[in-house]
Amino acid sequence: MSLSPHTRPLNAEDAAHFLRRTAFGATDEQIRALVGKDARTIAREALTFSTEAAPDNPFNPAQGATPGAMIQLTRGQWLYELLYSPQPLREKLALTWSNHFVIGTDKVRNQPSLAAYLALLRQHAATDRFEAFTLAVAQSPAMLRYLDNDQNRRGKPNENFSRELLELFTTGIGHYTEDDVREGARALSGWTFTGGRGNQRYLEAAQFVFNPRQHDAGQKTYLGRSGRLGGEDVVHLAANHPQTATFVSRKLHRAFVNDTPDTQAVAGSAETWRRTSGNVRAVLEELLSSAVFYAPTHRASIIRSPVEFLAGAVRSLGSPRLGPKQLLNLAQTAGKMGQLLLLPDTVKGWDGGREWINDTTLLTRMQVAASLTLGGNAPKLETAPTPLALLGRETPLPGTERLNDRQRTYLTLISPEFQLA
Repeated sequence: MSLSPHTRPLNAEDAAHFLRRTAFGATDEQIRALVGKDARTIAREALTFSTEAAPDNPFNPAQGATPGAMIQLTRGQWLYELLYSPQPLREKLALTWSNHFVIGTDKVRNQPSLAAYLALLRQHAATDRFEAFTLAVAQSPAMLRYLDNDQNRRGKPNENFSRELLELFTTGIGHYTEDDVREGARALSGWTFTGGRGNQRYLEAAQFVFNPRQHDAGQKTYLGRSGRLGGEDVVHLAANHPQTATFVSRKLHRAFVNDTPDTQAVAGSAETWRRTSGNVRAVLEELLSSAVFYAPTHRASIIRSPVEFLAGAVRSLGSPRLGPKQLLNLAQTAGKMGQLLLLPDTVKGWDGGREWINDTTLLTRMQVAASLTLGGNAPKLETAPTPLALLGRETPLPGTERLNDRQRTYLTLISPEFQLA
């Protein structure tokens, strides 16, 4: 069965919960603006995106004097969007998809390729056709380079992308065979790109091309289908495999509901996925307005990632403007806490959950909180954030009532309650 809806109008804590999950965080005013509204309506509105960027972004990666400088500017540019975009759910989903369709700047060091990859994540953030999203990523120079399909040719197949297409992007482990991986690689042979190779051409645009001379046009059998299959065929079969609905729905539940998703709830989203032929927008609209999403047992059940911690803190403080140097430092600090944008630990992405938290990363979170509240360069706050903005509830942390605004805000940002969304 599909997920049951949340039927009552939102109260203040419901609204705070919604914005903590979909916008990283929000001010008291932004939260109270949703009170009394219908859950389905606000989910639908939040999922209505445009291509609008946050105004006054100070970073232009094309101005990077070296590949390394370009990558740093790319991270700074994205972090600015995460902190200040007027469409935070789009950025939250882009961050989520970057941990699904993983690429890394250890291999992808080309500015147009990175920009195009991020543009795809935003364009398809709430796609109505997961297959189209998967195909667009598969043909992106960033993915072709990262998983070596540009080296995949007839007689010398490279299986890296073919394997991850199944293991990490669609069906998950246990629903394909090694023969499927080999046959998929044959079908994907000849998919490559031109331009943008090498450290001297890091600003040159790369372009997907199909090279028929490198393609294996022979008979293949893949996921039970036989014929002269090509790359589009294997993407279609993998993206529409019945198990893909469950595999990707579970990731969406991890991102928005609970670090340990409920199997029955995931099955409900998977049913909607199959019924709508992979309409991610429909799955998300139902999920973000469901009784499961708003259930008390699923609140404060997701450990914020380093980037989500940064975005949540800044947005809860009212989005004070930080300088370019501060933003670049924060992007690097996120890496020290375990989440360097565009460079996940492995091809399977960041594990998340309890893996985000250890003695070192907690200390770094405390240092970040201090820099935003107590330090000499801490942003000036027009209004102190309320407990509703910081904690999702009306009452402050016990023992903080007599502290000044900055001390109370600092202690709240380092509290276990704030680390959870």
